[in-house]
Amino acid sequence: MKAAPSKAKPDSPKAERPVRVDSTLSKGLQVLEALARSKSGKGVTELSRELALTKSNTFRLLRTLTALGYVRSSESRSYSATMKVWQVGLSVIGNLDLPRIAAPQMRMLSRETGEAIYLAVPDVLSVIYIDKIESTKPIRSWNPIGGSAPMHCVGTGKALLAADYDRLRDQVRGRLTRFTDRTITSIKRLDADVAETRARGYAVDRGEYRERIFSFGAVLRLPDGQPVAAIGVSLPDVNLSEGRDEEIGALLLRAADEVSESLKDL
Repeated sequence: MKAAPSKAKPDSPKAERPVRVDSTLSKGLQVLEALARSKSGKGVTELSRELALTKSNTFRLLRTLTALGYVRSSESRSYSATMKVWQVGLSVIGNLDLPRIAAPQMRMLSRETGEAIYLAVPDVLSVIYIDKIESTKPIRSWNPIGGSAPMHCVGTGKALLAADYDRLRDQVRGRLTRFTDRTITSIKRLDADVAETRARGYAVDRGEYRERIFSFGAVLRLPDGQPVAAIGVSLPDVNLSEGRDEEIGALLLRAADEVSESLKDL
């Protein structure tokens, strides 16, 4: 008598085992993230309540993070994140190879406008230019790769400032240095300018850093929405014919969206 053929079992993926998360590391990162988001320092009691940790556990984590240089304490026993956190973030940005990723869109902007095209990353309350394409016009603006400019008065910087204004507002307040007669030096005026930037989707510098040099900027975002860089167009006011600012703004928004989309594939 022949044995009945066995029924083939359908292939089924093995159940994934849940990842075991180290409790201490997880809590330490929660503390660091909470401090990085804070506009001012936080005390042990406030942090423990916010993160549902015991005070003793919170204090031990803060001492460890302080010893490693990621956190500092003030005389009022308030804790805040240090620039070491920012430096780690900048290293991550550097590894993204943004100039290569943004190159097609920068070439498109150069081809369509003929003006100077910049790629900039944030550095505290300034921006650093990490790539550029020179203008093809006889009258042009100029800034070198590796150069920097204050965030509150150039197109790329104003785009990044608007994207992270809730966190940066208190930091930039009182540091609105004047460079030209058009520089925004009032926090109320800056509030209004940021609102306009957010409504438009791109920032405009109307000769606020250099006399008669206009610049436009749009922010580039990581998949989680975090602003990581800005792409910009810079030109002398004599090159800016009527209605051209809206044209440049539309091109910038297109370029920024395309670069941000490319960052999702990394």
